[in-house]
Amino acid sequence: MLGLVKKIFGDTNERDVKRLMKTVELINQMEPEFIALSDEQLKAKTDEFRDRIAKGETIDEILPEAFATVREAAKRTLNMRHFDVQLIGGMALHEGRISEMKTGEGKTLVGTLPVYLNALLGQGIHVVTVNDYLAQRDSQQMGLIYEFLGMTVGVNLNGMDHADKQLAYACDITYGTNNEFGFDYLRDNMVLYKEQMVQRPLYFCVIDEVDSILVDEARTPLIISGQAEKSTELYYAADRFVKRLTAEEDFNVDIKVKSVALTEKGAGIAEKAFGIENLYDHANVTLNHHIVQALKANVIMRLDVDYVVAEEEIMIVDEFTGRLMQGRRYSDGLHQAIEAKEGLEVQNESMTLATITFQNYFRMYRKLAGMTGTAKTEEEEFKKIYGLEVLQVPTNKPNQRQDMPDIVYKSEKGKFTAVVEEIVERHKKNQPVLVGTISIENSELVSEMLKRKGVKHRVLNAKYHAEEAEIVSQAGQSGIVTIATNMAGRGTDIILGDGVSEVGGLHIIGTERHESRRIDNQLRGRAGRQGDPGSTQFYLSLGDELMKRFGADNVLNMMDRLGFEEDQPIESKMITRAVESAQKRVEGNNFDARKNVLQYDDVMNQQREIIYKQRREILESENIKNVVMEMIKNVIDRVVTAHCIDDIPENWELQEVADYVNSKLLDEGRVTRDDLWAKEIEDMVEYIFQLVETKYNDREERIGSELVREFEKVIVLRSVDSKWMNHIDAMDQLRQGIHLRAYGGTDPLREYQFEGFEMFNDMTANIQEEVATYIMKAQIEGNQERQAVVDEKKVSTNGEPAEKNPVHVGEQIGRNDPCPCGSGKKYKQCHGQSS
Repeated sequence: MLGLVKKIFGDTNERDVKRLMKTVELINQMEPEFIALSDEQLKAKTDEFRDRIAKGETIDEILPEAFATVREAAKRTLNMRHFDVQLIGGMALHEGRISEMKTGEGKTLVGTLPVYLNALLGQGIHVVTVNDYLAQRDSQQMGLIYEFLGMTVGVNLNGMDHADKQLAYACDITYGTNNEFGFDYLRDNMVLYKEQMVQRPLYFCVIDEVDSILVDEARTPLIISGQAEKSTELYYAADRFVKRLTAEEDFNVDIKVKSVALTEKGAGIAEKAFGIENLYDHANVTLNHHIVQALKANVIMRLDVDYVVAEEEIMIVDEFTGRLMQGRRYSDGLHQAIEAKEGLEVQNESMTLATITFQNYFRMYRKLAGMTGTAKTEEEEFKKIYGLEVLQVPTNKPNQRQDMPDIVYKSEKGKFTAVVEEIVERHKKNQPVLVGTISIENSELVSEMLKRKGVKHRVLNAKYHAEEAEIVSQAGQSGIVTIATNMAGRGTDIILGDGVSEVGGLHIIGTERHESRRIDNQLRGRAGRQGDPGSTQFYLSLGDELMKRFGADNVLNMMDRLGFEEDQPIESKMITRAVESAQKRVEGNNFDARKNVLQYDDVMNQQREIIYKQRREILESENIKNVVMEMIKNVIDRVVTAHCIDDIPENWELQEVADYVNSKLLDEGRVTRDDLWAKEIEDMVEYIFQLVETKYNDREERIGSELVREFEKVIVLRSVDSKWMNHIDAMDQLRQGIHLRAYGGTDPLREYQFEGFEMFNDMTANIQEEVATYIMKAQIEGNQERQAVVDEKKVSTNGEPAEKNPVHVGEQIGRNDPCPCGSGKKYKQCHGQSS
């Protein structure tokens, strides 16, 4: 069917490449003219382009000349000239697409073209890479081109102080990681003064290794959290308890969905052990949760596969890259359960203060683009979630790599024995070999076997990745054997050493198929760059995770009946097809999981956008009196409406309205039932509001506008922040249990949307009421100070310490001000008693 469509309409990708080639020819025609320019004349092009844009020319019209400028600047600064296919890739990025370019085709250099062109607009371009090392390397290397052309380049690294971040974001082009850009966005929406913000409005973002960032990492949202003081003993008690349980009798495990549940017998044992009547009673929710997390920690989470123990800490291993995820912690108490399992000190659970998914963060850019060697298998996701189309850019030279068929073994032992024998044979003829493993455990197993064979090699896994890029760059040298977890060293060129081409180039061995075809393709792509020779082969066993998850037992039984030995390989198209089919199913499941995360975050995202927009307006406004008065009027309206719902005015609860208004907004006895009698609802609201406004204006005249304006911001920011953070936590709790609604025949997502909307409305009403009360009742003194609602020392970004650079106004908290702890009491009656 696809072939027929292509015959009728032509290949869209091919048509697009041909269309872009016309502009490439135009750029090539300009080359002699640009070669003839002096350095000064070439540098002057930037100001010329900016002048033309100011006079109404578009960057699309300037594109050919701008690309020719960058190409010439690259030749003079880096001694690198963009190939024609790189110009095509650059144009695809400028159009807001994903450029799929094979490994070794120079994606980093491609990015300089659209980045320079779009930076001419002066709105700030973000270039995103997968780690700090690459961000720093690329900003320095590619920065030579930009700086030669008179542009400023910054790099945004983890741990940088506030002033350095502001300088980095003020540059024309800013390099950094996805995590750092996302966290800065969240932190900017927690600051107390507009001067503390670091980011400008999000304009154009170019993502290197776009599949890794927008797909692989999209399951994990960015979270800024604060520590909650909770008892840790329950984690140890739950851990001791589950270690006594027996699989299948006391609990069931589902490997496919990585879930675990107590059986009826197991629940009975728990009730007896903890001295309770019913484990599933509402009063025992916390205990039940701890037991389930302890079971997950003991049964599903594997040491040296899912996590490692390093320096008395649990460090998560990234399942896609094999790297340690510094500072990351499993949420929902699972991390603490693993700490208890491994006999470590249990850290306090944290409360979410701000969170966003990568999907929703990157969709905020006005224009988004990305580069990778493997995007086509995930094209549907890129298009549906981000509106990004994939353009497959032709290679500069024909691909000579030989991809050999998979070899399948009955057992893992047989497979690894064969892998090591293959490495030994190729090592004898000085052919470099790169071995890809999925886990740290397997990389160390292969390493141990090679040591016994006397083969010198380098191990590159999450435990030893400080020299990662340097080790990977040497992987193509004669006789070098490198063992790497998954995609370690991604973004680093592997250049073949002398004589390596003659022995077949770099040989890649995959020791297991990944659940995503794209990750397998990335491993293959390490060989055969820029037309170099190379070869790849995957070795599988029926004990591999992917095979076990999708029915390898039947094949294993058949091999047993046929008398297959452990080290006897089979090459079967049927098994290869089954593996690919399993991968497609897992990819589909993973896409659904990411889509599910996004659908739930979309609910929060609508709310987050409202809160952040209003919060930003408060920070940037010199005068928020109108905002405050609107809040107060809404409070009055709600109170009056709530007490006057009866159709008969004689039944209205006017005394209750008067009591509320006097206690929250006015002085005692200021409004009586008689004052409100015989008034319509609208008139009643207006009457009370005028009294409030008069009191407010009198106080402002007495104290001074400047002091009142700052007081308003202190109260509003504190109320918004505390209520919003509690709301995030409450929404998180809601989401944890919402899937149970499916048992009642309702759609959990719809329930989450509905209840989330109700909770947001409640939060908004609570903010307005708190602001109204504090504004009207608190005594204003001349020492107001904006304060964060959580202790900054206990705030972390996925485990990383947050910035600690608050800007303070004034000296101290006034004794009659609201206590910062949030109790609602005056400071002198609460935490100020001892001072």
